[in-house]
Amino acid sequence: MGDFSTNDQLGHPISKLGTIKKIVFYALYLVTFLFFVFFFFLSAPADFIPRTVIRIEQGTSLRGVSLQLKREYIIRSSLAFEAFVIIYGGEKHIMSADYLFENKLPVFEIARRISKGEHHMPLITVTIPEGFDTTQIGEIFTSKLVNFDKTKFLSKAKKLEGYLFPDTYFFFTTNNEENVIKSMSENFNKKIKSLMPEITKLDKTEKEIIIMASIIEREAKGDADRGFISGILWKRLVLGMALQVDAAPETYETRGLPKSPIGNPGLEALQAAINPEKSSYLYYLHDKSGNIHYAKNFVEHQVNIKKYLKN
Repeated sequence: MGDFSTNDQLGHPISKLGTIKKIVFYALYLVTFLFFVFFFFLSAPADFIPRTVIRIEQGTSLRGVSLQLKREYIIRSSLAFEAFVIIYGGEKHIMSADYLFENKLPVFEIARRISKGEHHMPLITVTIPEGFDTTQIGEIFTSKLVNFDKTKFLSKAKKLEGYLFPDTYFFFTTNNEENVIKSMSENFNKKIKSLMPEITKLDKTEKEIIIMASIIEREAKGDADRGFISGILWKRLVLGMALQVDAAPETYETRGLPKSPIGNPGLEALQAAINPEKSSYLYYLHDKSGNIHYAKNFVEHQVNIKKYLKN
């Protein structure tokens, strides 16, 4: 009897030892199970290629994206990826873009980035000078964007001459001609919208303003020139004279504005076309140093030609 009471006081050490063994067993089992789940479902595949770029097209379904990622060795489990995307709330609005995966990532991080549109693609800066036409713009982007097709760009952008706003843009290296047209067109629409209240007060159409601005952009050599050149050219039109500007050779043969813009004007040229500077001048020329010289009549203009251009 004494022995049994001692075991009771010790709290059944044999029973405690069995409980500890069970806890250790279940802990090891849980760790093994979690490792198995992580390795076979959540971790990146062993043959993942660093700096892989994946393009997700507009309208691709969640299943289509998951199969694409698995096929490209970005994830191990399509089901795990889809589950996490749903958890993040991205099932109905998968962000179409090019995604850069620099290093191996667990599937839940891949799902989070795609559902939030975090593509991590490097941005490049592209500056389009004022007055550049679509051909010149195409040449710039051809050297900057690997997926830019100049032929496709020109076929789509030619009808948008004058409506692609010259500015500094930021693009992903894998953007194409459609991305360029969309960005430049949207930028133009935003800029012209701010000018529309002024344009509607004029007896000129938006198209006429854009065509004139494109000429001013080519003819002017600086901010100081634009207003005066605008005033001179509008005055010539009112008088029924031919514009006779070097930037648009057809204006030597026919009166009036060209049928379409000759380039893509910037904001200052558009504002100059809207607000021409009044003066008594009817002619102008730039000397060999780029300085402008005005004349009130053709006789004065001839004197300027002999003085500044024929020496």
